[in-house]
Amino acid sequence: MNIRLITLLSLLSVTTFFACDDDDQGPSIDVPDTYEFSRNNESSVSFSGQTTRILMGEELIAAMKDFSFTAQQLQDMYANPDGVDPFANADLNASTKSIQSKVAASVDYFSTNTVDAAAIKADFSTWLDAQVNEVFPANQQLATAGTPGQIADGNSVRYVNAQGLEYNQMVNKSLIGALMMDQMLNNYLSTAVLDEASNRTENDNGTTVEAESYTNMEHKWDEAYGYLYGLSANPAEPNLTIGDDDNFLNEYVGRVASDPDFMTIDDAIFEAFKLGRAAIVAGDYKLRDEQAAIIRDQVSKVIAVRGVYYLQQGKKALETTPIAYGGVFHDLSEAYGFIYSLQFSRRGDAQAPYFDNSEVQAFLTDLLGDGTNGLWDVTPATIDAISTAIATAFGFTVAEAAE
Repeated sequence: MNIRLITLLSLLSVTTFFACDDDDQGPSIDVPDTYEFSRNNESSVSFSGQTTRILMGEELIAAMKDFSFTAQQLQDMYANPDGVDPFANADLNASTKSIQSKVAASVDYFSTNTVDAAAIKADFSTWLDAQVNEVFPANQQLATAGTPGQIADGNSVRYVNAQGLEYNQMVNKSLIGALMMDQMLNNYLSTAVLDEASNRTENDNGTTVEAESYTNMEHKWDEAYGYLYGLSANPAEPNLTIGDDDNFLNEYVGRVASDPDFMTIDDAIFEAFKLGRAAIVAGDYKLRDEQAAIIRDQVSKVIAVRGVYYLQQGKKALETTPIAYGGVFHDLSEAYGFIYSLQFSRRGDAQAPYFDNSEVQAFLTDLLGDGTNGLWDVTPATIDAISTAIATAFGFTVAEAAE
């Protein structure tokens, strides 16, 4: 029996059914095989807002690679202001939701830290403008150190700024942290949100949101779930290891789980989501919070593993002869986004990230050197130093993440 199956069976053995003595260990907890929960024969699971924002992100990233778009169009896709229809999908235009409103907007990290929140939101606006104003006009010229343009990467062509960075990769991977991970780990799984106002009493009494089949607490937990599985063909039973339902968190949980060193991480996250939701139904809030801690640690690890992976891929390209700069820049632009996302990570046992904003900015500064030529001047030693610092903090090795 392979290791993945042994681990999964172990998980299932403790999550399929809890029949505890009420006087000793709390209520009985019935955990379904899939993420399906109902009340009065109607599904009580809902996360349409998360699906909407993922779809908005998909259109935005695609538009960043289309030279016909203007900076204002990209900004409108980011902010979705009233009276503007920036999306090809009419349902998205009809929505009052936006990407920008939920970037760096979690209760635990940004309810009082408005300075960092504003700066992070502005980063995305800056990158969107720069893609159009710096990279688009230079798409027919060859990129050189200090000059934006195109550069070959095998059979692909990359479009980079003067420092060798691909803005579309930076925005894509940074949104995984600033939107999906921050909202999941630091907002919807926060006890401040789950237990807000009378949520516990209402959940204990089975009091549902008006005209809905779910309690407020159930809905908040489901919204966290939606940022990972919101575009799955069957969200109740998603394809875990494949991870191709979106270009954001779902994709990279699958990518990391395809590495033999981390092959149970997708199961661990999914099982914790199911057990935590079942614990809410049963009113076992201690068990709920234990599952939230597992999700925080494992999702944060996905970001760290992938960041180190792309750093090391960039290093490999840097060490080829002749240097494959297109490959270097593509991989390190992805690494940049994953490193940026680390400030939204969450230690399972603490209200703090593995690396805070200042530590993340220090990594990015090291990666870009003095800023003049950026990635054109990066060295293998610098890449290894950043990789080691990240891997050590999360308890894995650089070698484990590199392949």
